[in-house]
Formats: sequence, C-alpha cells, structure tokens
Amino acid sequence: MTTSQENKKVAVVAIGGNSLIKDKQHQSVEDQYLAAQETTFHIADMIEAGWDVAIGHGNGPQVGFILRRSEIAHKVEGMHEVPLDVCGADSQGAIGYSLQQNLQNELYQRGIHKPVATVITQVLVDRDDPAFSNPTKPIGGFMDEIEAKKRRDEMGWTVVEDAGRGWRRVVPSPLPKEVVELETVQTLIDAGEVVITVGGGGIPVVDIGNGVYRGTAAVIDKDYASSLLARNIKADLFLISTAVEKVAINFGKPNQQWIDRMTLAEAKQYLAEGIHFAKGSMAPKIQAIIWFLEAGGKQAIITNHENIWRALKGETGTLIVRE
Repeated sequence: MTTSQENKKVAVVAIGGNSLIKDKQHQSVEDQYLAAQETTFHIADMIEAGWDVAIGHGNGPQVGFILRRSEIAHKVEGMHEVPLDVCGADSQGAIGYSLQQNLQNELYQRGIHKPVATVITQVLVDRDDPAFSNPTKPIGGFMDEIEAKKRRDEMGWTVVEDAGRGWRRVVPSPLPKEVVELETVQTLIDAGEVVITVGGGGIPVVDIGNGVYRGTAAVIDKDYASSLLARNIKADLFLISTAVEKVAINFGKPNQQWIDRMTLAEAKQYLAEGIHFAKGSMAPKIQAIIWFLEAGGKQAIITNHENIWRALKGETGTLIVRE
C-alpha cells in the first residue's frame, strides 16, 4: 500500500499502559503480547485507511518489572543492578518488538505491505531543568528505612517515605527538549514505514558538553514526548489512546460531563481551572495536546484503543481542534 507524498496523512499515536497491561491478573509477557495484539489491530485500521503512523507508548509498569528483577538478582545472587536509562532502553526494545511483530502480522493478514520498525530513541532533556532539583517520580520497589538511607548515602538516590508503605526511590521528570533520532524517524515515515519511537517518553539523556550525550536517571512523560514528536514531524493528527472513551470535565463528580469536542481555548481554560483533569493522568494529555495545537497542529483525539476507528469517523472520542 502506497500513497503519494501529497496525499500523505501522518498521525502520531500515543498508547498508554492500559494498552499493554489490562490489570494485575494479566501482567505476564504473554499477556502483554496479547494486549499489544488487540491494540495494533485498531492501529491497523488507521493504516488501512491511508494513515502513516508513528507510535509512542508508555513503559512505566515494564520498567518497574525490570528494576524489581534487577534488585532481586542483586540481593540474592550479587548480580549488578541495571541503571534506569538502560531499563528504559530494554523496555523500548521489548515493547517495540511486541508491537512491531503484532502489527506486521495484522497488516500481512490484510494484504498490506507496509514495513514496521522500532527505533530505540533518546530524548534530550535540559540538565538544568527544575525537575532535577525536585525529584517526584517513584520507581522500583519498596525498601525499609535502613536500606533506603544506605542507597541514598552510597548511590546518591533521592528516597522518600511512601504513605506508610515503605521507602521508595524518586527520580526527576524533566520536559523533553529534542528527539535525538528525529532524522531517522522522519526518514522512515517519509519512506512509508510505521515507526515505533519515543517509547516510555524516550531514554532521557543530557548534553554533558561538546555535544556528548549521557543517559540520566529520570522519567519523561510519554505524552509530552509524543507531542514533541508530533510537532517536529508536523503530524496531521495527534491521537492519545488511554483508558477512557472520552474526556470529561468535573470527572467523578455529580456534574461530570463527557466532552465530544473542545477547542484549544477551551482546553486551556479547563486545564487552568485545575479541577477537571487529574495531574497524574488526564492533565498531561491535555497539556501535550495544547502544545501540539499551539505549534500549528490541526487536530487531536483522546479515546481508548478499541474506539480508535470510531473516533476517527467522528462517532466517539474527544476531538480537540484549534478553533
């Protein structure tokens, strides 16, 4: 399946953790593979309709699993621990493989010849980002106070007590500034390939001088990174797949209202009011879309993965436009 350069429609699709792990009873590698299979079926609908697609994805649970395995192996067998940036790279490869193979298989069954590639993607962050002075993102397993303070003193970790459940490491969540492999991603999209990229928000790296990059212990919001990618490649559509079919204002309250369509101005107003969107879930998605539209993006959609095709047809989901 090919489309002319003039008729290309490019979408960035950011899929959340619910697209890969449905619940606590379905966390195995096989369960995640089957969940990816379901998600890629719906993305294949987009591709069959003529969209060229770049896929971003979350990796929070997967990185957590990698860290826990590393911590247990270190305690039991004395194995070396895996740095956080390498955990991110590991998860990009594993999740990318699952999405890539499932999508290749689905496209083949539909008679569509369209290559799929995963790009292990670094994302540059500012080493002076205020987030580095205020780490807030919990990662890894729980520790007792003695172990937590030992790791703080010996390894420089920032550790906090977590609501009486134990101590945890926290890391910064800086804003993404640059997709390091952008040229590669753009080349693949221009060639008509599906690209899986900026997985988990990208592997955070800092410029230590003279253009030399080093990985850093941080976590980048995957919706922010996907928004940056969508802006950089001038995508026609930014689609965020999440756990709900539509966005609601006054979510969870008696006056909750599902939104079919909102403008950029309305999205900014609702976000500024600070009562509609939870900081750890919907607020970053709305902010990511605001940045995309402010940079010239045409439209964005928020919906769950099973309704992607219906949302594209205007039957469901929340459509957000510039005006």
